[in-house]
Amino acid sequence: MTNEATLNKLIEMHLSTMADAFRLQLNDPSMADIPFEDRFGLMVDREYTSRKNNRLQRLIRKAGFDQSQANVNDINYQAGRKLNKKLIERLSTCEYIREAHNIIIAGATGTGKSYIACSLGMEACKHYYATKYIRLPELLAELAVARGEGKFKETIRHYQKYTLLILDEWLLIKLTETEARDLLEIIHARHKKVSTIFCSQFAPLGWYSKFPEATVADAILDRIVHNSHSIEIQYIDKDHDRSMREIYGIDSKNP
Repeated sequence: MTNEATLNKLIEMHLSTMADAFRLQLNDPSMADIPFEDRFGLMVDREYTSRKNNRLQRLIRKAGFDQSQANVNDINYQAGRKLNKKLIERLSTCEYIREAHNIIIAGATGTGKSYIACSLGMEACKHYYATKYIRLPELLAELAVARGEGKFKETIRHYQKYTLLILDEWLLIKLTETEARDLLEIIHARHKKVSTIFCSQFAPLGWYSKFPEATVADAILDRIVHNSHSIEIQYIDKDHDRSMREIYGIDSKNP
């Protein structure tokens, strides 16, 4: 078999990176002194690394992060707010996902809840976990459409498959009875199987007022609160400390 035939077969088998590595070896005279096993290993490493990188980029793209540049290493711990750095560093290992635990991130508007959630979501992608970011109002609207089209159960199964689901703007406004029951279906389907991050302006005690029925509220909170790590973001001096939007906004770059 000729080298050209080998290259064509590698490409046909969708091993184009390996084919490129083989082509580079053919054109590099110094490779003649390297044992076959080592040369083959180098080609396999190139293909393996390429596939892992491509998979990571697909996961990040499909996650639909609100802040795709978020990074746990860039979280600001010195901006006038109280953050548990050790807890966030521990959560960034994704051990909570392996244990099917949740995270509740609570804080006022502009405290950086979404950034922290997206940064933890990025770490989940780096561990090759299927991740999805969505605002709760968008999810509820999608469930309403699915119900009308007779695809409600299919949509519930769709959201059950994500190893990590990030729900931003959690219970920002009061729910209708139908929305509350739809939400219960999602929470129940994911309970103790996969992980969810809830970003809310309110601590769990403040969630009750957002439900029209106490029984549904109890059912949802019981499945969340007792299986969740909690990140509470508090301003050190709420009358003078600036929000994250102020700190990183356009005005901050043009004093």
